[in-house]
Amino acid sequence: MTDDRVAALKARVCDAIDDRADEIIDFAKDVQAEPELGYKEVKTTEKVVSLFEDLDLDVETELAITGARARAGSGDFVAAVLGELDALVNPDHPMADPETGAVHACGHNAQLANLVGTAFGLVGSGVVDDLDGAVEFVAVPAEEYLDLDYRRGLLDAGDIEFFGGKQELIRRGYVDDWDAAAMMHAGSDTPERTITSDFSTNGFVGKFVTYRGTEAHAGAAPEEGVNALNAAMLGMNAVHAQRERFRDEDHVRVHPIITRGGDGVNVVPAEVTMESYVRAASVEAVADANESVNRALASGAMGVGGDVEIEDYPGYMPLRTDETIVAFYDENARDIVGPDAVTPGTPHLSGSTDMGDITQLVPGIHPWTGGFEGAVHARDFRVVDEEMAYVIPAKLTACTLVDLLTSPEAMAAVREAKAEKRSREEYLDAVRSLRATTTESYRD
Repeated sequence: MTDDRVAALKARVCDAIDDRADEIIDFAKDVQAEPELGYKEVKTTEKVVSLFEDLDLDVETELAITGARARAGSGDFVAAVLGELDALVNPDHPMADPETGAVHACGHNAQLANLVGTAFGLVGSGVVDDLDGAVEFVAVPAEEYLDLDYRRGLLDAGDIEFFGGKQELIRRGYVDDWDAAAMMHAGSDTPERTITSDFSTNGFVGKFVTYRGTEAHAGAAPEEGVNALNAAMLGMNAVHAQRERFRDEDHVRVHPIITRGGDGVNVVPAEVTMESYVRAASVEAVADANESVNRALASGAMGVGGDVEIEDYPGYMPLRTDETIVAFYDENARDIVGPDAVTPGTPHLSGSTDMGDITQLVPGIHPWTGGFEGAVHARDFRVVDEEMAYVIPAKLTACTLVDLLTSPEAMAAVREAKAEKRSREEYLDAVRSLRATTTESYRD
């Protein structure tokens, strides 16, 4: 397809998005006003479905408890656009739900604006029918790795196998025919109209740790007890002693918290619980660091003569963006936002996202976009530029897909990159290998 023809398609896409810009912004605010936690996003899913149906799309719901998808266009090359439905918990945020503490302080409402805005642009304009491939629009549940007692209940009931929504979509086969995937993310403390698109992130394993000892009167007869809190403190200090062994290039991060430290100050704690992540830049580095961390945690129980149980659950896989799709996205960012819009940012981020799981199977992008003030997840996070936060990313995503789905050479390059990635079976084997329960007893 000629450059002039591609430019004309992009103009139609952007005009269609501009025509519904106010509706996109209102939708984002509506989602923000009713935040829901992962696997509970019933109202949010309904809002997305309503707009999909307004475009006469056939919509499938309840992909993984919640979630929805709709496909437009035709062809054997399939590009997916993703948006995350769930909020996080920060009760100190001024827009937090007073009952649940849920709030869109990670900008997932902006992701959904990008999702529906891209659909408005490609489907509403009719451009999707001029492309050499199909586009699937997917509202995904449960990206934030939290509310884990609830998710463990779903797991125990057999409703899910994984805590992350994209992991569940992979397991259930929804990703099998995707060739490419695109989404966006709110930039942390980035009020400017800037874009960062080329980077990688850590993966992680999530941990639940329980130390068990023996209660006793803490003043009258502490010698009769086994202090589980002391075991936890020894275990955490032993983890800290491992840090010099972690290679800089592996970007290892371990950050435990105590979730239960005892039941009364005058009772020797008999049960103490912790949660932690072990993050690293590769699956191999996650597994290696996790083995060291488990050994260190067990030493705490050994030190006091107690018991320890360590439950490891798959977290998220490392993310790596695709160079072909990134190049298109950056070119469109310079054309639409400005010549200085693309910033290099940090080449590797130590945080994690389950978009990393998608990029283990499918070439994808996960650009950080501006228009937001305050740190993501923090109480001061807010939108300061509604057009940049909610509307412009949809233009960038839609135009990127126009570039990709009108270029046989680019589609071939993306498929070549996909061929080097994991199959669904290989991915599931790798993720399931991280699930383990370790118990040790050091009683006299």
